[in-house]
Amino acid sequence: MQLRGVVACVLAGLAAAFAPTRVTPTIARRPAPARTAVYMGKQAKFGVFSPAVYAGRLVLGDKRLEKTRGKAISLHSQAITEFCLFVGATPKMRGLLIKKAKTNGDTLGFLV
Repeated sequence: MQLRGVVACVLAGLAAAFAPTRVTPTIARRPAPARTAVYMGKQAKFGVFSPAVYAGRLVLGDKRLEKTRGKAISLHSQAITEFCLFVGATPKMRGLLIKKAKTNGDTLGFLV
């Protein structure tokens, strides 16, 4: 009787060793990036027209200068859009032209 119990326990142990078990997958986590200083935006370049923008800021004030600058940017974007419609350029090309206009405005000093 004893032998039968020992054999049953051994067989049960072997069966449990080969039985499928539920394994939870381990997720490899990346370490959190190191915190650095937060920059709100790119600093505008000083260009040929920067002194005129500074003079306009003194004469008009910040609020009115921003309003005038926004209106000028809007009119220029409309002109680019009309040009793209006239030429038959794709909307992607229109977006690239507007982005190029912003880059040029920054280089010339309009965005100071």
